[in-house]
Amino acid sequence: MTPRSVNLWWKSLDWVTICIYLLLIVAGWFSVCGASYDYGEIGFFDLSTRSGKQFIWIICSFGLGFILLMLEDSIYDMFSYVVYIGMILLLIVTIFIAPDVKGSRSWIQLGPVSLQPAEFAKFATALALAKYMNSYTFNMKRIKYVFVVGVIILLPMLLIIFQKETGSALVYLAFFLVLYREGMPGVVLFLGVCSIMYFIVGIRFDEVMIPNTPTSVGQFAVLSMIILFAAGMIWVYLRKLKPVRNILLVSVPVALLAYDLSHYVSFDLIYVLWGLGVLLVGYLIFLSLSERQWEYIWIVLFTLGSAFFLYSSNYVFDKVLEPHQQVRIKVVLGMEEDLAGAGYNVNQSKIAIGSGGLTGKGFLNGTQTKLKYVPEQDTDFIFCTIGEEQGFAGSVAVLILYLVLILRLITLAERQRSTFGRVYGYSVLSIFFFHLIINVGMVLGLTPVIGIPLPFFSYGGSSLWGFTILLFIFLRIDAGRGRRL
Repeated sequence: MTPRSVNLWWKSLDWVTICIYLLLIVAGWFSVCGASYDYGEIGFFDLSTRSGKQFIWIICSFGLGFILLMLEDSIYDMFSYVVYIGMILLLIVTIFIAPDVKGSRSWIQLGPVSLQPAEFAKFATALALAKYMNSYTFNMKRIKYVFVVGVIILLPMLLIIFQKETGSALVYLAFFLVLYREGMPGVVLFLGVCSIMYFIVGIRFDEVMIPNTPTSVGQFAVLSMIILFAAGMIWVYLRKLKPVRNILLVSVPVALLAYDLSHYVSFDLIYVLWGLGVLLVGYLIFLSLSERQWEYIWIVLFTLGSAFFLYSSNYVFDKVLEPHQQVRIKVVLGMEEDLAGAGYNVNQSKIAIGSGGLTGKGFLNGTQTKLKYVPEQDTDFIFCTIGEEQGFAGSVAVLILYLVLILRLITLAERQRSTFGRVYGYSVLSIFFFHLIINVGMVLGLTPVIGIPLPFFSYGGSSLWGFTILLFIFLRIDAGRGRRL
């Protein structure tokens, strides 16, 4: 760099984001101190303690961030695919050479240091995705481009699943938020929401029966939703009232009549809904042929796909998921408590947060954390340390700081002059957002316990370096946006 370019780079840096980063890093280190400190220890900076080790990781992160800022921003675009391919190869190698750690083979031992490649694969995937979507011919509405985008996202995700790190793999679903920003049809997001609803309702109420019938509430509710959603799609995409009215005038009275009849003759109402579903599919095919509109066929595929998803998700839950994974989902959905097993972490975490009250017990004064009641309290469950020591006020302050960071990242992403910068920026934003929502939700018992860190707070060098690389590459790209077209 020339002295003039260095001066411009220095002035173009977004110092607001850097200040937020520093605040989160400092607050995170104090949280690690509070979560891991035992009375009688030498001190926070002793390298035999977790706080001392984390301090070294933090200092190294500052140096890493500085190096990333000193590089030319064009380098990240130029070597995107090289970095991605290298990281894919590293993920493959990790499957075979990594030792088994708590059932996972995702950590590579480098002397006294252990690194998790899955944390670094996030920025590599973000770079590759941004590079591909920045090509002149890219079109989000063409199948071949969408297919390649899916491969870029799902390939590292599958390799991480092979390492038995399901939680880290699920983070890659955050990239689909980027696709929605870049023009992915809203129907895809609608399908995702429907899938979540089908899964939750179908699993949660599968074993609950409608009174006086052998009918599963879960299956009945989901099949009813499928019929109603199909009618709604006709109105939204075709703006035709008559087919919607015909579907409702047949489905609702028949379902109610069948329910009344079930009080006198015991039978499974699911068969009635299946019959209505068959009639619905036939009716939509008839409308498509008579009106020559292929939109009806897409709704037919949605209806059939939804029914397939319902029964396949039940099969996956019962036959594919491990017993401990089933229990975790059941605990989150309120089907079981299991306070001594899968629900133990979450229950102890809630106790710790609740005991903090409004203002908290103070730094190093948390009883739940000091007595080690909460497993993984300095990693995945570190937010409970914040809640106990700093109380509701401290927890809200941390969440507000994250909110400011996310809003700032949106601003930076939107001001990019290239698709590369914008896509990478939204990738960073989506990953941070996913980690925050899932980690905090996990600690509060609102989401399943899948074991992902809280950015800049959870103990660990891999996650801290991974988040630092993600953020500082974007800051360097943003600083050079003036000459990126």
